[in-house]
Amino acid sequence: MNKIIRVVSIFVLCSYFSQPLSTAEASERHVITAASKHRTAKAHKTRHTLGPSRTAKRSMVSWYGADFHGKKTASGQRFDMYAMTAAHKTLPLLSYAKVTNPRNNRTVIVRINDRGSFPGKREMDLSYAAAKKLGIQSQGLGSVVITPISRDQALAEMGHGGKTGKSS
Repeated sequence: MNKIIRVVSIFVLCSYFSQPLSTAEASERHVITAASKHRTAKAHKTRHTLGPSRTAKRSMVSWYGADFHGKKTASGQRFDMYAMTAAHKTLPLLSYAKVTNPRNNRTVIVRINDRGSFPGKREMDLSYAAAKKLGIQSQGLGSVVITPISRDQALAEMGHGGKTGKSS
């Protein structure tokens, strides 16, 4: 009987971890659940209210393009250097972020569809298109403010006159 219980437990655990998260909302729920186990009650409440780390963070970013165009990303999608996408170390795959260049106040909304091991203190690699709209493609690197946003916020901002890439 103990062997059966052990086998069933292992099967349940394996099936839980092998299920892919198919949407940004599912990714956010997974991050919230995992993070809330290790936080105080106050942090736990804030986490559920705001979602995964909704604070803006100033970071160094770079961009990637032709060498990776058409190759698979960590999310399973093909990388398109002309799409508004990005690779990030910790934000959930298929979530969204608002990226602002404080030097020129240009902002883009990107979908996180890849991971990376970025040299130095860079946290994000932008697609070529996103880097170009932010005005950092010629430098290769740039200092930006990254703000995680919900899918609904991203769709609302992209749907109202194409705010992505527009100077504010």
